[in-house]
Amino acid sequence: MIIVTGATGRLGRQIVENLLARVPADRIGASVRDPRNAQELADLGVRVRKGDFADPAGLAHAFEGAAQVLIVSVDKTADEAVRLHRAAIGAAVAAGARRVLYTSHMGASASSRFQPCRDHAATEDALRASGVPFTALRNGFHADNAVRFLEPGLESGEVALPADGPVCWTAHADLAAAAAAVLADEGRFDGPTPPLTAARALTFDDLARIATEVTGRTVTRVAAPDDAFRAGLTGRGVPAPAADQLLGMFAAARDGEFAAVDPTLAALIGRAPVGMDTVLRGHISGG
Repeated sequence: MIIVTGATGRLGRQIVENLLARVPADRIGASVRDPRNAQELADLGVRVRKGDFADPAGLAHAFEGAAQVLIVSVDKTADEAVRLHRAAIGAAVAAGARRVLYTSHMGASASSRFQPCRDHAATEDALRASGVPFTALRNGFHADNAVRFLEPGLESGEVALPADGPVCWTAHADLAAAAAAVLADEGRFDGPTPPLTAARALTFDDLARIATEVTGRTVTRVAAPDDAFRAGLTGRGVPAPAADQLLGMFAAARDGEFAAVDPTLAALIGRAPVGMDTVLRGHISGG
């Protein structure tokens, strides 16, 4: 059985939906914190069980009978994220999974300037130490994050952000389809995958031009000094560690950590990845 954690989240649910087109429903298990939110998947024949990375006994039940377990990474502070990921890896190994997969990130490295990439690297180290074959899906940067940064400018006409570098913004739908393809073809990748990216790496200057084309309204990108950007965040109530993490993303982008463009994602999904123009159009239309 293929177990997908976080199966009611945006990425996890789409992975399960893509898997349903590739393997029989009775070979898929969903590990979720609240099974009531996964009733639609249960109605399709997916085995739904409660699983919480903080509850080892619950994970043992959720992972029962697993051949493969896909651990969808959690959005937590650094120490907590790695601790929870290690717990999930341990539970998958204890359940007898013959392969553990994990949604990692392009640029995962202990020396990254972006804290989540350091967390992903620590989790990959835990996978290596588990004694079980593993696959780390090194996903491109989620395109939704670019939309969140651009959103104020879609109304005001101005996007004020720190200096950046090219980032390969990649759609959730494409990453979900690629994960399902890898799960359905067990062993296709051993260890970290190549970067699973869209076809272009874009700066926020590029994104402002795309937003202008998509909306028909001029969107200008303005460079904000790091200190001023951080002060603006904390002034709006963003906790200081979260503000520092966001600044780390821009610093990492300036260093080229997210600039890689690789054809692996397109090969996995059998088509060109979705571009940021399409992502923005979908956001504007509410799709």
